[in-house]
Amino acid sequence: MSYRAKVVKVMIASPSDVAGECQAIRNVIQEWNFAHSEDKGIVLMPVGWESHSTPSLAGRPQALINKQVLGGCDLLIATFWTKLGTPTGKAASGTVEEIEEHIKAKKPAMIYFSLVPVVADSIDQEQYKALQQFKHELRQRGLYSEYQSGDDFRMKLTRQLAQTVNRHFTSKKNGNGQGHEEVGITQPRLPELSPPASELLVETTQDRRGLLYKARTMRGLTIQTNGKDFVEGIFPRKHIRWEGALKELRNAGLLEDRGNKGEVYAVTHEGYRVADLLRERQYA
Repeated sequence: MSYRAKVVKVMIASPSDVAGECQAIRNVIQEWNFAHSEDKGIVLMPVGWESHSTPSLAGRPQALINKQVLGGCDLLIATFWTKLGTPTGKAASGTVEEIEEHIKAKKPAMIYFSLVPVVADSIDQEQYKALQQFKHELRQRGLYSEYQSGDDFRMKLTRQLAQTVNRHFTSKKNGNGQGHEEVGITQPRLPELSPPASELLVETTQDRRGLLYKARTMRGLTIQTNGKDFVEGIFPRKHIRWEGALKELRNAGLLEDRGNKGEVYAVTHEGYRVADLLRERQYA
């Protein structure tokens, strides 16, 4: 079974000191697609100059990136930590120029600033001063968001990306927006899971880090996630029930062995998608 979906291109614009956040943006976009593409009729496509620009000597480097990459994007997400970036001759940095060009085109931009502590001696003071000046200027122009950690960033972006897509790229008819590329999407099937496996998966996605722990102690088997122990006591029937549920989730590719010792498991992108569909079905 397939359906048609419009493509919303998302420009990831950030200096070099936030590589982890850039990957987190791509992960959050992928998780949004797993959970919402079918019902929204939208596919979010992460775009960056590293992956979407091509060699050319036809102009100023940043101007080429603007033309080749930025111009075709519908949404921009940028994040900063200690650097503003390298001046382009037109703007204080490439990232700043991308933000300004995107805003000039009257397209939505989501800007984030990291508050993660950093060793003072490792900071380029000129870069940091320029960054603070840019942040001050943005404060006069609109809203930006700050985050305290990688997990905090991912949580905020997940919520705010959904809000931004709903505000700017969906309609009641859910039709294909003018100017948007349309692609065919194959509808993913929801795997058949037992009630214990479904419960265990949904609970694990509620864990702040998306992790599940399994261990054998003097008191027996322990399977824990999100502060909840699914196996209490030493009753073999409970052990079989929840070990079976864990095996189901692993076989379906919804949990993966993070430590390769069978003790720590992490939710996969597909696991988050399936958990969202299970919750939707529960409250439908």
